[in-house]
Amino acid sequence: MAGLKFKRILLKLSGEALAGEDGFGIDPLEAEAVAKRVKEVYEMGVEVAIVIGAGNLWRGKQGLDRGMDRATADYMGMLATVMNAMALMDALERAGVLTRVQSAIEMRAVAEPYIRRRAIRHLEKKRVVVFGAGTGNPFFSTDTAAALRAVEVDADVLIKATKVDGVYDSDPKKNPQAHKFDTLSYIDVLNRRLAVMDSTAVSLCMDNQLPILVINLWDPQALVKALQGEKVGTLVTA
Repeated sequence: MAGLKFKRILLKLSGEALAGEDGFGIDPLEAEAVAKRVKEVYEMGVEVAIVIGAGNLWRGKQGLDRGMDRATADYMGMLATVMNAMALMDALERAGVLTRVQSAIEMRAVAEPYIRRRAIRHLEKKRVVVFGAGTGNPFFSTDTAAALRAVEVDADVLIKATKVDGVYDSDPKKNPQAHKFDTLSYIDVLNRRLAVMDSTAVSLCMDNQLPILVINLWDPQALVKALQGEKVGTLVTA
């Protein structure tokens, strides 16, 4: 692992990373594309943990807008993340990457229960660990789950995978004059309400001095370059 800036990472993926062109469902080809990116860094010797969202299968806001109970909507989202975790596990295993899924909601027939020490041991044994079911509690996003798991397994960095090459002061797709930030402080992100991660996740990273790196996962070289210490995306630190 010589020459690597980060040796253990937590990769935060949106559920849409597995979706097809319509943004919904699980497309096996998209899962294979994500698995390919992960395999590249796995073969570099990086220890990889993953948290994935559920936006491709369930959007709680739609339920809330129709009067659904918030906790119920959140639990449904947690279950959807386990489906995504299993799809990603299958794609990784078929690519030759040893993988384990751990769920914060116990469902022993399909995933291990989340146990911090066991997760760390899997990483030490060069297995990719995919964390499902968020934190196991309603009212917390998968962003917060990613920050929590990253701190728990002592990751060197939390990498937020997006479809843009960093954090901008406005939507670069709508505003061609949008300014990209190379670096930001946690306080800047919170004060300016920049769409990096939700405030709970950013605050948790700030309290534990965990850097957040926002990159475009669909840039074939972005993740590898970031791990080698090259300037890629936007780095959020103290």
